[in-house]
Parts: sequence; C-alpha cells; structure tokens
Amino acid sequence: MRAALLALCLGAAALLAQATPSATEDKLIATLIQRVSTMSAMVFLRNGNEYTSADAAKHMQAKYDYFKKELVTAEDFIERCASRSEMTGQAYRVKLSDGTVKDANAFLNSELRVLRQQVKKS
Repeated sequence: MRAALLALCLGAAALLAQATPSATEDKLIATLIQRVSTMSAMVFLRNGNEYTSADAAKHMQAKYDYFKKELVTAEDFIERCASRSEMTGQAYRVKLSDGTVKDANAFLNSELRVLRQQVKKS
C-alpha cells in the first residue's frame, strides 16, 4: 500500500513537472500580458513600489518565462506570476485611472474572463 501511494505521488509529480500551457492558453497569456502593457493609465503596486503597466508586463513576462513549465492554464499564470511576489509573498495591486486600488489577482482574472468571452465569440 505504501509503495503504491509513493508511486502515485511520484507519477503525479512527474506529470506536473511536464506541465506547460496549451497553445490556446499560451496565446491567452501572451494576450493578457500585451493587454496589461497597453494600460498606460494604470499603476501596478508591487512590494510597496509603483510600476508602469509596461514595466509590470515585462515583469510578468519574465516570471512566465521562468515558471512556464509549471503552469497549465492562464489562471495558473495569474496565480503564480501576476498576483504576488515570490520573494515577499505580498499581493500585487493595481491602481486604476480613477484612483481605485484593486487586487491584481481579481483584476487580471476579470480581464481574462473578457478575453475568454472574445475567444468564444470568434
């Protein structure tokens, strides 16, 4: 029983280690990063500092490049690469043009829902 459980865990870990987003999910992630880069009126708040949308997009892309093999969905990307600092654990936030501050995870998941709806319509 113990050996079977160990084999199952190792098999699951091996599958997870081989995970990468499908072409569709990869395109959604790329589109989301591109969309962020063009939101010039928005400020990203990361570890107590403010960043432009272009800088935020570069940071997200770098984290995506690093963690890509551990991700499967665009939601995974948001959770792992675009919502919190790996170093401090602090959540990222976004300040919109009207001054409203939102959690980056919720904001980006909302943007992703819009993108998924656009894909369904096409």
